[in-house]
Amino acid sequence: MSSSGNLVPFSEPSWLSGLPSPYYKETHKRWQKACRAFIEEHLLPYAMEWEREETVPDHVFHTFAKHNMLIPNMPAPLPVEWLKRSGIHDILGTTVEEWDYLHTGIYLDEMSRTGLAGPGGSMTAGHTFGIPPVIKFGSKALHEKFLPELLPGNKRTCIAITEPGAGSDVANIATTAVKTPDGKHYIINGEKKWITNGFWSDYATMAVRTGGPGAGGLSFIVCPLKGHPGVTMRRLKVAGQISAGTTYIELDDVKVPVENLIGKEGMGMRYIMTNFNHERLTIAVSVTRTARVALSSAFAYVMKREAFGKTLIEQPVVRHRLAKAGAELETLQAWVEQFLYQMTQLPKEEADIRLGGLTALAKAKAGMVLNECAQTAVLLFGGNGYTRTGQGEIAERIYREVMGARIPGGSEDVMLDLAVRQLVKNYKNATQAMERPQGSSKL
Repeated sequence: MSSSGNLVPFSEPSWLSGLPSPYYKETHKRWQKACRAFIEEHLLPYAMEWEREETVPDHVFHTFAKHNMLIPNMPAPLPVEWLKRSGIHDILGTTVEEWDYLHTGIYLDEMSRTGLAGPGGSMTAGHTFGIPPVIKFGSKALHEKFLPELLPGNKRTCIAITEPGAGSDVANIATTAVKTPDGKHYIINGEKKWITNGFWSDYATMAVRTGGPGAGGLSFIVCPLKGHPGVTMRRLKVAGQISAGTTYIELDDVKVPVENLIGKEGMGMRYIMTNFNHERLTIAVSVTRTARVALSSAFAYVMKREAFGKTLIEQPVVRHRLAKAGAELETLQAWVEQFLYQMTQLPKEEADIRLGGLTALAKAKAGMVLNECAQTAVLLFGGNGYTRTGQGEIAERIYREVMGARIPGGSEDVMLDLAVRQLVKNYKNATQAMERPQGSSKL
């Protein structure tokens, strides 16, 4: 029986429907119960209203921060030493030491039970994308400067890579960071577009060009945003996830200390690519639940809606459509759970190599499955699914979320190509390693 009490088919992943799983231990099951209770109190009942109003009240971010419920967005294993220095020892009873990627997956799944990317996404971009590069590649001085404020949520940050002329083509970034004659500051000029959470962020982990053209000229820097001289921000109204605060940022002679550089000049592309793997996995997991919300909502509807003298579920064509979408959904669910488990077993460096291409593929596939499930939901809700209010509102809104899953984090066609190129690269490297004489090393 479903642990949630929701018996509608496709409403829960199999492990929450009472079926056995090789992945989840008692620590994960305890965390899932605590996480669901928190989100059902602080997010789920209000998410639709906030998305209609196109903004989430400030107190929600502070509530999540107070209860350490922004920390789960970070890559696992968590930065235990820094979290403890910030007074963060556990997350709703789960210690920071025992946290793994399966805990992360549970959090992402529960946050997405709203069916809407906006309300949850309004709070999470900083910890998911902005802070991790600072921790992984930043100096000890950079850690001391920013982590005490950012980790507990006293200040907010985001990731700022995309520009009007450079999206998935990261190497084409045009925003420049030029050192002042005394070498103490960078002067940043350029534009950033479609920046989630940018509008209310104090800082951005920003991709800038410190050198010549191409990937080798890119660097990563912590750039001040809110209230900083030379920074102008305005919100963009996109099709879905409206309340997440998608932002256009203009940078006009923005003065930033050289100490804010993350790692080394010219290494930005490498840092960005590493960060993308976590981003794409979080998208895949979250989108899987969004697809589940769409399909299970449609299933519940067709079991009560009557047409031609019988409920819609009695029509073979309706059952056929549900079955096709359901098969796609449960296949994706199995794949992302396998991914999360593999992430608990592999060192980060090995996972980046062996799973990097497949992560791009999973992200792309998740967008396709969401499209199938959302489209199925709208068609089965009929006119109600085409209406922005009423009993089909959830289907209509999720359908507008589809492109927000298929484009950000690397657009679908780019992800498909990247996945195969990475698999070919791994194959060639493995083949060359096998052909080398035993005991020799690659120079």
